[in-house]
Amino acid sequence: MPQIQHLVLLKFKPEVAPEKIAELFKQLSELQELIPGITYYAGGSYSSSEGLNQGYTHGFMMTFESAGARDAYLPHPEHERVKTALLPCLEGVLAFDFEA
Repeated sequence: MPQIQHLVLLKFKPEVAPEKIAELFKQLSELQELIPGITYYAGGSYSSSEGLNQGYTHGFMMTFESAGARDAYLPHPEHERVKTALLPCLEGVLAFDFEA
């Protein structure tokens, strides 16, 4: 069964403080311990000199052991809690999942 790579790009509002962003990324990283089926998490700020980020300032990636694990994650209360805290801080979000 293929794993699912869950890639999310975030465009934070300019007024969101770096401390708030750090706290949100801490909460995102903790999801790996709280929700079964997440096998990998990494996230951070845009760091390339290419300039192809189209205004997206941060991103994260999660690996799920299966499509079923990803499907269980989406409505999970801990995911919903973090999403509820995150969305008001954003001007844009792009999520892209693929099998690996």
